[in-house]
Amino acid sequence: MKQSRTDVVFSVCNLTIIIVLTVLVTYPLYYTIIASFSESSAIALGKVTIWPVGFSLMAYKNVMNNSNIWIGYRNTIFYTIFATLYNLALTIPCAYVLSKKYMPLRKTLTWFFFITMYFGGGLIPTYMFIRSLGLINTPWVMIVGAGVSCYNMIVTRQFFTNTIPEEMYEAAAIDGAGHFQMFFRIALPLATPIIAVMALYYGVGHWNAYFNAMIYITDRNLYPLQLVLRSILIMNEQALQAAIELGDDELINAAMARSQMAQVMKYSLIFIASAPLLAAYPFIQRYFVKGVMIGSIKG
Repeated sequence: MKQSRTDVVFSVCNLTIIIVLTVLVTYPLYYTIIASFSESSAIALGKVTIWPVGFSLMAYKNVMNNSNIWIGYRNTIFYTIFATLYNLALTIPCAYVLSKKYMPLRKTLTWFFFITMYFGGGLIPTYMFIRSLGLINTPWVMIVGAGVSCYNMIVTRQFFTNTIPEEMYEAAAIDGAGHFQMFFRIALPLATPIIAVMALYYGVGHWNAYFNAMIYITDRNLYPLQLVLRSILIMNEQALQAAIELGDDELINAAMARSQMAQVMKYSLIFIASAPLLAAYPFIQRYFVKGVMIGSIKG
């Protein structure tokens, strides 16, 4: 079928916009990769744009030899896995219960969750509460925190409401199934797409989390990967500043070299830290698209 001139112009414009957006989205990750394989001086001078300059594996060697980085990597994996499971164990049942129109105080409980999206207790009361629970400087402070994201809960509730027919529950009730049986044998098996979406949302959030660790954790053996990287960058900047204040040229050159290497290590760590999520995404992409669309089409 021959396209009209208007259709051709539209297709060209559409393709151009898609290509531009794709480049804008993928270039930061591409730059991170090529910068991690470039010399530190080339990055400091801004010479790295399209290709690696002075191909070097020194950043990755330094990462491999730094035990603190691998401790942070281990901690981040631990926090992400168990915190995500904790979030799912609270979000999925909560959304399922609130999807039942006959449940007493359903609207009141929904508003209770909804208000938390806009109002919070503040940092100091939260810190005092966490301290009263004895969670300061423990791994559990990165896991037990806010168990339910209201936005995620609402999306999951909409999935249960709009996707699973109420007649299925009624048929199961006639056969003698109780609420727990309907949840575990009907709702959960059919909720695989939204569970995958929520796991991705929560997992990415915990993988990149650093603020709670910065507030509640002072033991370096419990630092997540993000705080380990932050401490490396800060220590090198402080060393450079101290060398400049002393006015020792030899110390300044050594501190500048360490600071530049820390910048290259930053890019290599970003790539290493992002690799697990990038590897996992293709396996849950079909669930991700389906779960987001179904959970957001109907009101």
